[in-house]
Amino acid sequence: MPQTPAFAAMLSTSGYNRNLYQTKEDSYGGLYYHDNSLVSGSLEALIQHLVPSVDYYPDRTYIFTFLLSSRLFIHPSELMAKVCQLCVEQQRLNEPGTDKGRLRKIAPKILQLLTEWTETFPYDFRDEKMMQSLKELMHKIASGDEIYRKTVQQMTQSLIRKLTTLSQYEEVLVKINATVTDRLTVLKTKPQSIQRDIVTICNDPYTLAQQLTHIELERLSYIGPEEFVQAFVHKDPLDNDKSCFSDHKKTSNLEAYVAWFNRLSYLVATEICMPVKKKHRARVIEYFIDVARECFNIGNFNSLMAIISGMNMSPVSRLKKTWAKVKTAKFDILEHQMDPSSNFYNYRTALRGATQRSLTAHSSREKIVIPFFSLLIKDIYFLNERCANRLPTGHVNFEKFWELAKQVSEFMTWKQVECPFEKDSKILQYLLTAPVFSEDALYLASYESEGPENHIEKDRWKSLRSSLLSRI
Repeated sequence: MPQTPAFAAMLSTSGYNRNLYQTKEDSYGGLYYHDNSLVSGSLEALIQHLVPSVDYYPDRTYIFTFLLSSRLFIHPSELMAKVCQLCVEQQRLNEPGTDKGRLRKIAPKILQLLTEWTETFPYDFRDEKMMQSLKELMHKIASGDEIYRKTVQQMTQSLIRKLTTLSQYEEVLVKINATVTDRLTVLKTKPQSIQRDIVTICNDPYTLAQQLTHIELERLSYIGPEEFVQAFVHKDPLDNDKSCFSDHKKTSNLEAYVAWFNRLSYLVATEICMPVKKKHRARVIEYFIDVARECFNIGNFNSLMAIISGMNMSPVSRLKKTWAKVKTAKFDILEHQMDPSSNFYNYRTALRGATQRSLTAHSSREKIVIPFFSLLIKDIYFLNERCANRLPTGHVNFEKFWELAKQVSEFMTWKQVECPFEKDSKILQYLLTAPVFSEDALYLASYESEGPENHIEKDRWKSLRSSLLSRI
């Protein structure tokens, strides 16, 4: 996506300034500016503002912002149909013997708009109606002049490649999830003495941090920018029909990434609770502290937080005799960096530092910025909740969507970074598929390692032994 890295820089706090770019006059009404920045407009006027003409092409930041946010009001396939209709009608593409000179002026602009749409929001085109509208418009342009057929063909092939890659990724996720089993179930067939553990698979914490970064960057790369918006779609109060995404809420890649965070937390807790001897458990804790520290150095804040979360789970944190053998100074520093107080002030400072480093990076490694993803979603959620989508006039609140686009465009830059580290398939396979304990099984393992300290814990231990061990 060649156009996206510039988005974050181009989206200033004031939004799209019409003095900076070639724009139309407000001839359609319904578009309102403040200090030369677009702040609101009717949906119809905003759609018209997206459509190029012979002497006008919409600014790229406007294209991204509107395509991102418009799905709160209109389904992408309906928007595509309207854009195609306006292009055909205004440029008289349906008329026999369309003026080739005029076509050569407008066709590159229409193709550029379609290219930006298919490159930045390719998942929209999994919809059959969407693809149909796209094909019809491209056919009109390509049949009008041989010169555009190659461009149309390249755009179509690129889109199909992206959608095929996505389908393959989704199939891989299904296979991975199918192979994951509960660790307690595995113990039924394999004695504990021959169970593999993470330190046996990879005894170098730096290598493990690098392999975690591989997983993070791969999963990030498949999240479409629109998923952040679709996660919070509500019914549009001016829409008499059902919400435009009530049957179409596509956030599966975003959800898969959140599920990965949870899996990593449980894997860390499982690896710590598994060993019988406390010196072995202490060694695993120190190992994960070193992994977390390297994640911080890399800029992989999501794995860092998942590891800290796993180590702070009650079944792990209650192992006081184990923790007494751990040198916790490094862990205390990491916890301080990810301290949630003052709205994660320390983490946000570190994130800004990593972002700045990535902007001036001389190597792929320095470009890596993997945010604490749950907090990113929370930030976008609160932005969505505190600002109305529409103003009292019924106009679309475009100031809100400039801010939304700023946050999402920064993510777009981060997700395009290629992982510079060498892959180790054995370690990756373990991280993705090794059986983990459920929460109850973690508590049972914890009590078996260091006995209950009070009546409540004793009662829970007895209950867990009765319910869980009877299944084995």
